[in-house]
Amino acid sequence: MNEWYKEKIEDVFKNLKTNENGLNEESINNRLKKYGYNELPTTKKDNILTILVREIKDPIVMILIITILFSFLIGEVVDACAIIFIVVVDIIMGTYQEWKALKNAEALSNMIKVKTRVIRDGKEQLIDSKYLVLGDIVLLESGDKVSADIRLFTCNNLQIDESALTGESVPILKNEKVLMKDTILAERTNMVYAGTSVVTGRGKGIVVSTKDHTEIGKIANKVNETVEEKSPLTIRMEKFSKQISVLILMIAFIIAFVLFLKGEDVKVIFLSVIALSVSAMPEGLPLALTMALTIASNRMLKKNVIVKKLNAVESLGSCTVIASDKTGTLTVNEQTAKKILLPNDESYRIEGVGYNDSGKVLDLEHNPILYHLGKNGVLNNEAKLEKENGKWVYFGDSIDIAFLSLGKKMKMEKLNVSIIDQIPYESENQFSAVFYEEDKKTYCAVKGSLEKISSFCSTMGQDYTKIDLEKLKAQNESLAQDGYRVIALASLEIEKKSSYKIEDIKNLNFDGMVGFIDPVRIEVKDSLKEAKDAGIKVVMITGDHPLTAFSIAKELGLATSLEEVATGNEIEEALEKGEIYFDNFIACKRVFSRVTPIQKLEIVNSYKRQKEFVAVTGDGVNDAPALKTANIGIAMGSGTDVAKETASMIIRDDNFKSIVSGIKEGRNAYSNIRKVSYMLLSCGLAEVLFFLLAIIFNLPLPLVAIQLLWLNVVTDGLQDFALSFEKAEKGIMKEKPRSTKESLFNKELLLEVSISGLVIGFLVFGLWYYLINTLHFDVAVARGYVMALMVFIQNIHVLNCRSEKESTFHISFRSNPLILVAILSSIILQIIIMEVDVLSKYLQTVSIPVVDMLWLLSISCIILIIMEIYKKRFKKTR
Repeated sequence: MNEWYKEKIEDVFKNLKTNENGLNEESINNRLKKYGYNELPTTKKDNILTILVREIKDPIVMILIITILFSFLIGEVVDACAIIFIVVVDIIMGTYQEWKALKNAEALSNMIKVKTRVIRDGKEQLIDSKYLVLGDIVLLESGDKVSADIRLFTCNNLQIDESALTGESVPILKNEKVLMKDTILAERTNMVYAGTSVVTGRGKGIVVSTKDHTEIGKIANKVNETVEEKSPLTIRMEKFSKQISVLILMIAFIIAFVLFLKGEDVKVIFLSVIALSVSAMPEGLPLALTMALTIASNRMLKKNVIVKKLNAVESLGSCTVIASDKTGTLTVNEQTAKKILLPNDESYRIEGVGYNDSGKVLDLEHNPILYHLGKNGVLNNEAKLEKENGKWVYFGDSIDIAFLSLGKKMKMEKLNVSIIDQIPYESENQFSAVFYEEDKKTYCAVKGSLEKISSFCSTMGQDYTKIDLEKLKAQNESLAQDGYRVIALASLEIEKKSSYKIEDIKNLNFDGMVGFIDPVRIEVKDSLKEAKDAGIKVVMITGDHPLTAFSIAKELGLATSLEEVATGNEIEEALEKGEIYFDNFIACKRVFSRVTPIQKLEIVNSYKRQKEFVAVTGDGVNDAPALKTANIGIAMGSGTDVAKETASMIIRDDNFKSIVSGIKEGRNAYSNIRKVSYMLLSCGLAEVLFFLLAIIFNLPLPLVAIQLLWLNVVTDGLQDFALSFEKAEKGIMKEKPRSTKESLFNKELLLEVSISGLVIGFLVFGLWYYLINTLHFDVAVARGYVMALMVFIQNIHVLNCRSEKESTFHISFRSNPLILVAILSSIILQIIIMEVDVLSKYLQTVSIPVVDMLWLLSISCIILIIMEIYKKRFKKTR
């Protein structure tokens, strides 16, 4: 592998058989044939058919398909057709939701298809980046996206945003000088890489790597090799389907045994077993599950979270660790002047965040030097910051933009000055200067690093005392330790000339230093507290300097001492000492700085070995391996295509608050899935119980197949649908994350289903026994009563299912009015089928007197009383 940054440019030209005039058409065609188009390797995207097959392979759907076959086998064609309808609707809904989410994700992608300016046959051309080949001469200027790895041979104030590859938020100044020793990617100043972008300046270079041979391509290959893990919900539903299967087999065995003891014919036993097993199956569960996830994903979308796969909704709610990027996620990704420090140690705070005019410099009116200092930062500037159509539009170097923002906070609108000359920022100079005339006086103003600016100065401060370099260095160090990026400024009145050179800059007065920082998002602190209360550990992984990272982490409350900060070198040393040592090392750190993509991957793997369920955020190509290997990858909407294709979900506004909102919705989705399961399984258990008791006591079956189907699909279906819209319960973000190994059908749900199912089963059988043996009702009439009672019980029981802990009487219908709609709708539908002759005949039901209806309603309230007692008892034992 060539180390192009070590080679002289003449050797690079020779090796790649090109020159400054570029390649000719024959060479280009030959290289395209040999190496192919300059396109990144990507994973094969799911099409609708692939998503459809995945939906069909869902364990519960497979069991329902078997149920359909059994229904046809015993002649229950209506049952079979109804279940087919449910399965088809579920599959279509699930497929559509995932396909729509993928399309939403693709709509954010805009990185790969870019135009590139090249020189070919001595002429400048604009081509699609996919046609770039080795040896192409590329021209770069502000705003360009880099589409290949390029060795530079001409630079003019060229600054590159390499955060997509390195995580470093500050643009890197480039030059064409040969590097003589091994250098990490972030420090290769004579190279630019695919996936990065030009912030300021111009440059010219030669393409040395394309497609999967670029640094971005190598990472993309690594991502494609990583195997995606199953989501917790997938694992839970697979386990749940096995539990349901075992339960149905047990029911089938019990029924077969009872009928065998009663001396029934083998055919009767077989048909009865299949009929009851079919009735025990929660047909509406897959559709209800899809509904709960769909509703949650739509709620997430409103909170700027795009979910690419429905199962990822619940996965986010299961996370125990969030490994968050810093820039743009925890911070606003806009350098902001926050502090002015004068040589006499006076410091002044600056309010406001980001590139705008919001905020002010405190005590500005009491010290004119502050305005003078800000004015020089505005004049000595190559950026743009203007408000257009109500929005702030900016362009240029981040520090220059921040100075313009500072000027607007100081109310500098139109300065009555005349610019005579400028010395732009150059890599060799490490400073910039402006020469201007104001009130018939000529001034020179410079800004840059303390080391460079102080070399131009002989005095400092408002009283022009002799410069004290040691004192200024101490001030600079103090600001740096607090995480500030420090810019020094100096100025002086000078002799007027038509033009100036660097040699003319001397004996200036050191005015002071401005501390810049990428401020934390205002809302992030509350979100971090909410995550902490929810039992979620948040760690920061960044490419920034350790002091900068620690300063932000300290402000956010993520870390309290530098002992909790790990650098890339320390991570590498810990890795060499083995997994056990490395895992212990990672466990006690909260901030990881100067981290490489592979190190970030190792950190995620370490948390997974520690049995944590890890959510990783990222926006760059450097984040892609960690996003893929994490339990759930979260890409930023402003990030690269590679990151967005790799992640499970995308945050459109790049805001950590949106992630926490997504976790809340994820937890609520899982809670609603449990509520629906509680409702369906308890009613299913009740049906099995009163059927079994009827067989044992030699009574006719309480309900026929079509009546069971009506209860399971129509009335139950309305309530399941309504439960899917339940909002998050109070305190849901105070609970600890559920273990991903915990079954959906755990001890709590088993107990709730068992108690309510037994109560409902005995109530229905008690009524059936009383009607047949005591009142000697006709079987068809008695079945009408039983069916009405089941409808009432389901409508009362749905109130129990709204919360597994809270009393029904503490939950307002206003939080989910659909519950009331579902209850009233199912009762109205039941009355219609009882009173309309055609429907009552088809569903084999009868009209029931109002007084008897009220008695049935009273009986159904027993389930509410018993489950309220259970909840109260349950709360005491918690």
